[in-house]
Amino acid sequence: MIPWLLSALGLVILLLAGDALVRGAVNLSLRLGVPALIVSLTIVAFGTSAPELLISISAIRDNLPGIALGNVVGSNTANVLLVLGLPAMLAALHTSECDTRKTYVFMLVASLLFIGLAFLGVFTMWSGLVLLAGLSVMLWDSFCEARAHRNNNRCDGSELEEIEEADPNMPYWRIGIFLVLGLIGLPLGANLLVENASIIARMYNVSETVIGLTLVAVGTSLPELATTVMAALRRQADVALGNVIGSNMFNLLAIIGIATFFGPIPVDPEFLRFDLWVMLGASILLVPFVFLRQDITRLWGIVLTLLYMAYIAAVLI
Repeated sequence: MIPWLLSALGLVILLLAGDALVRGAVNLSLRLGVPALIVSLTIVAFGTSAPELLISISAIRDNLPGIALGNVVGSNTANVLLVLGLPAMLAALHTSECDTRKTYVFMLVASLLFIGLAFLGVFTMWSGLVLLAGLSVMLWDSFCEARAHRNNNRCDGSELEEIEEADPNMPYWRIGIFLVLGLIGLPLGANLLVENASIIARMYNVSETVIGLTLVAVGTSLPELATTVMAALRRQADVALGNVIGSNMFNLLAIIGIATFFGPIPVDPEFLRFDLWVMLGASILLVPFVFLRQDITRLWGIVLTLLYMAYIAAVLI
């Protein structure tokens, strides 16, 4: 029981520390005069991916690359099937009101690029540079589009309301506390989770890849799941699809891209035979909601959730 409890503790520390780091970084940037637009496109996006990034780096340094890769691939699959499926079972997600076509195409291209690099057998620093180059293109396009939208709509600073953690009047001492808690908590939580996840893998005679695809992946998807569930209950889940697409792109391009600088990431052959194609297939399932502008109804929610349960069963068997 102790490894399970310590894994859960590590996950809780990761989630709280990630939130603290985002709050501190966002408000420090605003106090220093960085535009809210830049904050939302960079600091918030990277900050919310910090737990996954720290887990991947910690896993590579502990020679557990299966957890690093499984975390990313498993999280992307969970984001589509579970994070969209469970909330839709509670209340339909009105994704027909979101125009995510361009971002969705970017995600598919990122997925194909990621799979192509995986077939080289190992993610090296050069692979990471290719992924980060793709991330730079995506960020630049998002920045230009957001800036054009702001200019066209003559925004007067109200974009601050879109950043949940923004408080332009937060005192510097409180910002400092958030930053310190985040910077200390993230590596502590990542080490706890990775070390005890590897112990659980040995206890149950499963590979660290399976642990990464299941326990770690679902754990790091909990923030997105909780947010989407609450939005569904409030009938405000119109942008859930866009959030999932954006999160998946960052997982593919940023997490593995940065992690390769801490060591090579060999690709388990099972990824090439099964898991990467499940991830791609889950992404393709979004076509009706993106291009045909359909809502994710309760029936669709049941289908997506059952597909995820079937995938987890296939991984564990």
